Amino acid sequence: MKLSNIPAVVTGGASGLGEATARTLAAAGVKVAIFDLNAERGETVAAEIGGTFCAVDVTDEVSLDAAFAKARAAHGQERVLVNCAGIATGEKTASRDKETGATVAHRIATFARTVNINLIGTFACTAKSAAGMLTLDPLEDGERGVIINTASVAAEEGQIGQVAYAASKAGVKGMTLPIARDLMGEGVRCNVILPGILGTPMLMGLPQNVQDSLGATVPFPKRLGRPQEYADTALFLITNGYMNGASVRLDGALRMAPR
Repeated sequence: MKLSNIPAVVTGGASGLGEATARTLAAAGVKVAIFDLNAERGETVAAEIGGTFCAVDVTDEVSLDAAFAKARAAHGQERVLVNCAGIATGEKTASRDKETGATVAHRIATFARTVNINLIGTFACTAKSAAGMLTLDPLEDGERGVIINTASVAAEEGQIGQVAYAASKAGVKGMTLPIARDLMGEGVRCNVILPGILGTPMLMGLPQNVQDSLGATVPFPKRLGRPQEYADTALFLITNGYMNGASVRLDGALRMAPR
């Protein structure tokens, strides 16, 4: 897919992996719409890259519909969707209170919220974007569009306390091939990236010794991954027309230990 002047939507595009992707696509000539809850930061990034910001809650269908309408009014129907919006939560399936010894079950509301944002929100964006892509004229090889979703290595090696997060990301990974097969007759590709320990704003806010310790667990290179490396991977998956239904680990050969 040639990128110059094509429209794209990046969810979670105001920071971290999404921001790096939005900037990389804009530098390649893509007209980028940023979907995010953070209006102040989203407006700033959109202005810097010549894009459009759309305030959106990916768990709210009305909000999503309004955001897609705004993005399409500004740039036209998107041919690229990159889903980076998500949250990380930590809580054991069941545990004991350290002081009283009383047993505590994982909060169901926390589990549901994690799945709702990470999995259902990703699918909602995917389904609505794909429906729009089907209205487009095909390009070379009959291609109409491409969708890149974001899972995590936790989808395969969830750690202690990551049951909700791992379940949500495993769902994102698991739906990749069925989505690609659903859309194969319409020329829309779908791939997923499974990042390892990347230097997102949340991780970069940790003390330097903690960052160094995390980086040392990576076989090679022994450092945190960079958001730009995620963006470069997304760019490759967008432009290489033979990449479809793929799950791509971006982790420096890391395999997560239990804790």
